[in-house]
Parts: sequence; C-alpha cells; structure tokens
Amino acid sequence: MLKIAVVGAGHLGKIHIRLIKELNDIYELVGLYDADTAVSKKVEEELGVKSFVSLDELLEKVQVVDVVTPTVSHHETASLALKKFKHVFIEKPVTETIEQAKNLLLLETEANVKVQVGHVERFNPAFIKASTYISNPLFIETHRLAQFNPRGTDVSVVLDLMIHDLDIILSVVNANIRKISASGVAVVSDTPDIANARLEFDNGCVANITSSRISLKNMRKSRFFQRDAYISIDFLEKTSEIVQMAEDDGTDPFALTLDLGKGKPRKKIVYNKLDIEQSNAIKEELRALADSINQDNKTKVSLSDGFKALDVAYQIIEKIEAKTIPFTAK
Repeated sequence: MLKIAVVGAGHLGKIHIRLIKELNDIYELVGLYDADTAVSKKVEEELGVKSFVSLDELLEKVQVVDVVTPTVSHHETASLALKKFKHVFIEKPVTETIEQAKNLLLLETEANVKVQVGHVERFNPAFIKASTYISNPLFIETHRLAQFNPRGTDVSVVLDLMIHDLDIILSVVNANIRKISASGVAVVSDTPDIANARLEFDNGCVANITSSRISLKNMRKSRFFQRDAYISIDFLEKTSEIVQMAEDDGTDPFALTLDLGKGKPRKKIVYNKLDIEQSNAIKEELRALADSINQDNKTKVSLSDGFKALDVAYQIIEKIEAKTIPFTAK
C-alpha cells in the first residue's frame, strides 16, 4: 500500500481526499497540508484526515504527493517533492510557466520517479471507449462551454478550460503542429473568457477548438472526423456515438445506403451508440498512478504530456494577445 499526502485543501483537494479514502486498498492517506492553517484544520475536522503544519514533515512520511494547490504553487510544491524522491500527481495546468514545467522535467529524470498530470478527461469513460475507434482524424471540432463561475477566472479560459481539449487532441493526433491561429475576448474578467483556436498539423489534420466560461449552458463535446468514420464524444454526459461507412452487402433492406457512382461499391451508414461503463474519472486517474508505480510503467498522462499541452496553450494565448487592442476611453 502506498503512503500518500494531499497538498491543497480547497474544493478539488477535498474531492481528492474523499476519493483516496475510498481507494483504501491502494493508498494509505497519511495526511494533508495547506498553506492556510485554518483551512487545513477545518478539512481535518470535516473529513477526518490529519493536517500537518509543516510540509517538510509530511513529505518525510509518504511515498506519493498529490498536488492540488492553486497553479501558482504547483512548481514549488512538486519540485520539493521530487527533490525528496517522491512520486507526484499534479493537477492541470502542470505549472504556471513553461520554464517551471521544463524544470520539473529535469527533476523527474534526476529523481527517477513517476509523475502524472491531472488531465482528467483522458480518464473519462466516454473517451476511453471511443478512443479505440479514433484513427488518424483529419478534422476535429471541440466545444467546452461553462456557465460563469468566479473560481478560476484568475487565468485565461485557455488555461482554465481549453487545455483539457488540447491534451485530448495532442494524444490522438500523431503529428507536429504546423500553424496556430487564435482569437479571444475578455468579457467579465481581466483575461479571455471566450476563445477559439485553430491548430493545423503536419499530417493535414485541423482542430477547431472553442472554449467559453460565460455560456448560458454547460457543454463538453468533441467530434472527430476521419476516413469512413465520425466519432462524437460528450464528455459531460459521458456518452459516445460512432457513425461509420461500411460496404453494403445487401442483407439489410432498411440500411441507409449511398451510391458513390463510377462503379464503386455501395456503402451503408452504420450508427453505433457505445455502451459506456460509468466511472469516476478522478478516482481512475489516481488508481492509474498507483498502477504505474507498482508495475513500474509509464504514467498514462506523463509530465511531458502536461508540458506539451501547456506549451500549446501559451502559444494560443500569445496569438490572442497579439490581436488584443487596448481600450482607451474617449
């Protein structure tokens, strides 16, 4: 059983604590640390987990560190853990800056430990099921829309929401990015609240990504188009649909068929709504980290993956900022 500490006792930190306690056949939750002592004490009483006033003291007692602090302190906390040769789970975005992420990559190599980044949508059961059908997509369209919530507005919607889809796209497109175009608008906060990005890859794939945190409804949908198939994933509802083209053998009189002409065989459209076995994605990513540690396997969402998503996110932010025209009162 792996001894684990949770660092950060905010909203997400409490979720992690509850789920780790449920994974009691895998993890032993030694304690928690939060820079705000009052918060840590409150969570200690609420969830029945020991709070530590010293992070150094807590780190000495564990093998794994679960970093669920605000992004601004990810690097400080994770680097301290890595220097003590601890395995690390670190929430997304992996760090506040690109240079910090590069530094963690060096520390990971030196420490020879496992680091997993919390890009939770990789563990969404709808994506896991549908990903087996995704092969060389040539057009991807994503919409991640959320109703306004003041929590998280300290960073651009690109780092807050879009980065989820960037990670998913980078995980399924086996090619380098050739060109990035982007635009965004700060509507209610000081950083963009709605943004759109277009990624063009060397293999011809194009991804059109829209994220908003000022929508009237919540939506998390992605569509993948490839030769003879269309895959739709609803990350919010955890459902997946596959529409495929197949040769028509004439055995189904009710099949929707297409005549492609020029002597080509008729094709039929096959619709399949996948049977999804529901699961808690955060719980599964924590379980996956334990598996990679115990079996000495590569983590499913590596520190390198987290770096790549962050790097693309900042390129998108730069493109948006280059188009921003300062407002001047008349």
